[in-house]
Amino acid sequence: MAERPRTVGQLRASGYRDGTVEDEMRRDLVARRAAHKPLFPGIIGYDDTVIPQIVNAILARHDIILLGLRGQAKTRIIRSLVDFLDGQMPIIEGSEVNDHPFHPISKYGVDLLAEHGDETPIEWIPREARYGEKLATPDVTIADLIGDIDPIKAAAQRLHYAHEGVIHFGIIPRTNRGIFAINEVPDLQPRIQVGLLNIMEEKDIQIRGFPVRIPLDVQIVFTANPEDYTNRGNIITPLKDRIGSQVITHYPARLEDGIAITEQEAWTDRGDAVRVGIPRLFREIIEQIAIEARRSDYVDQKSGVSARMTIASIEDLISNCERRAIMNGETSSSPRMCDLYAMIPAITGRLELVYEGEQEGPHKVASALIVRAIRAVYGNYYPVPTVDDRTRPKPGAQADADQPSSNGAYSPIIRWFDAGNTLNLSDQMREKDYRAALEKVPNLRRVAEKAASGLLDDLGAHTAMEFVLEGLHAHSQLSKDRLAEGKSMYRDLMSEILSRPNQPKDW
Repeated sequence: MAERPRTVGQLRASGYRDGTVEDEMRRDLVARRAAHKPLFPGIIGYDDTVIPQIVNAILARHDIILLGLRGQAKTRIIRSLVDFLDGQMPIIEGSEVNDHPFHPISKYGVDLLAEHGDETPIEWIPREARYGEKLATPDVTIADLIGDIDPIKAAAQRLHYAHEGVIHFGIIPRTNRGIFAINEVPDLQPRIQVGLLNIMEEKDIQIRGFPVRIPLDVQIVFTANPEDYTNRGNIITPLKDRIGSQVITHYPARLEDGIAITEQEAWTDRGDAVRVGIPRLFREIIEQIAIEARRSDYVDQKSGVSARMTIASIEDLISNCERRAIMNGETSSSPRMCDLYAMIPAITGRLELVYEGEQEGPHKVASALIVRAIRAVYGNYYPVPTVDDRTRPKPGAQADADQPSSNGAYSPIIRWFDAGNTLNLSDQMREKDYRAALEKVPNLRRVAEKAASGLLDDLGAHTAMEFVLEGLHAHSQLSKDRLAEGKSMYRDLMSEILSRPNQPKDW
């Protein structure tokens, strides 16, 4: 590989192509598309919605705002835009604002080029150094973003305050010839947003009383939560008018996309002495919990339900399995249905509840979401229990009594509990005790083994048996009491109704 030019003269002789950062991004995007390379690797579920809009914005050389609820990959997207920049870029050596070797904008760069001409030294910076990001908060100032007079610099260099050398550049000029992102832009005070107007339209800045307007070459990207327009602040109309493209993000539209996102982001491969495998069923239930939360009347839908909830949930699930294996001296573990309730701390901390939800309590809301998720997923693997399952099989149907269908195959299980029997399970039980407890329930294994294709291979018979019990509970055929953390008891439904007559079953 040939050595890169080290002076302005060498760079000019090399035929270095001049252009704006927006032209650079556009050129790289076209080249990637022509080479059939992924444009946004790691961004899942946006191929037909968000990504085409961002591509159009880049091709149009627009500044962009990503508008969406929390946990919709807005920050990941804006940070990935840096990949559309060249791997290395030349600047005048020592420049604070990435001065172009041919067209410097700072007094430092102009003076150095005037003094040394083609012998002016240059340096090459990586694309990562050309990205700047600021989280908008009410205390952000114009000096932070654009710059101000630096009295210490003036004193140290013995410069008058009217000298351009006393300017301390803010973060936006320091990302000149790069990408600058502002997260949660409505949180900026309106007067600070006004300071961005010239950058958006005229692409220049003016600091204090200096008569010099400094041109910038910068791609501006914003993110915002739509509720921020009323809750915490507002994007002023002139600023919105200057943003070229507004892209609306969203939560995963398909269960498969949610599973893929969680699998990509969660810390599941821990490399410890305890091996924990996560069957497909549990991944489906975890994603379904998020879907149920996004539909729930108890959850504030204006706030949203972040994908971070499912990521933290599966990590808590694995940790509970690890804890059980460590306590019992085992080297491997797999989730049980009772382990799902260990995810409640990961759920409650990420739900904003409306007044009715606060009255119920976050723990109860989270528990109900888990039950509803199990209910929704259960029908994918087993027939849904019906009222016929509370009766004996019809005459002539005895031969098919092990089939979970309207013939009442669940009936032996339900009748066993109706006879006053109970089943206690714990997420800390040894494996042999866990299996022995489930085997006590008549017909439970036979029903569990009639699962849809592939479930038992991935799940195991005894976890499938517990899944059947959870399904019966979720469909109001059995009662389930939480005795303590990680411990539960299945019993007949009627005893719960009689013991708590004023408590609705499905609140």
